[in-house]
Amino acid sequence: MAATGKKIKIGINGFGRIGRLVARVALQRNDVELVAVNDPFITTDYMKTVDGPSAKDWRGGRAASFNIIPSSTGAAKAVGKVLPALNGKLTGMAFRVPTVDVSVVDLTVRLEKAATYEQIKAAIKEESETNLKGILGYVEEDLVSTDFVGDNRSSIFDAKAGIALNDNFVKLVAWYDNEWGYSTRVVDLITYMASVQ
Repeated sequence: MAATGKKIKIGINGFGRIGRLVARVALQRNDVELVAVNDPFITTDYMKTVDGPSAKDWRGGRAASFNIIPSSTGAAKAVGKVLPALNGKLTGMAFRVPTVDVSVVDLTVRLEKAATYEQIKAAIKEESETNLKGILGYVEEDLVSTDFVGDNRSSIFDAKAGIALNDNFVKLVAWYDNEWGYSTRVVDLITYMASVQ
């Protein structure tokens, strides 16, 4: 609720995939009222159904429905901007895969301070149940991408998918429904902003 005790009103400019998801999340909340939707139509030229030219790179022009396409990502740079202590310490890439929804992060980490994989799992599980509850998830089940469609959490750590070479070198795996989790965070942010006015 807004600081005034009234419902928070949200207008959505652009009713593409993200706009629709923000609307769906907003409609599930009792403290948010959806008041307007603007739906301009655009055609994306970067998603190819058959092989063709791409303005970015040749691989990006290959048919998305039946290829795994190595691609660049700005995610690592974005993390460095949000968490300055990590600036310049991350790099990354993406694989565009023919899946309806949900992505996975495969994070390989060289630890400065040694920790067993069991200790890492325990720390992540504790955070998922306390400080980051509802934002960070923790699973030990044998799940696949479609099991996370519509998940409100921003990241779901897959305890069974990660591995450790030793106590200083580990691979961590986390799933996320980018659009749904992001939309949930947008509504959370709007709710917070309205509460502090």
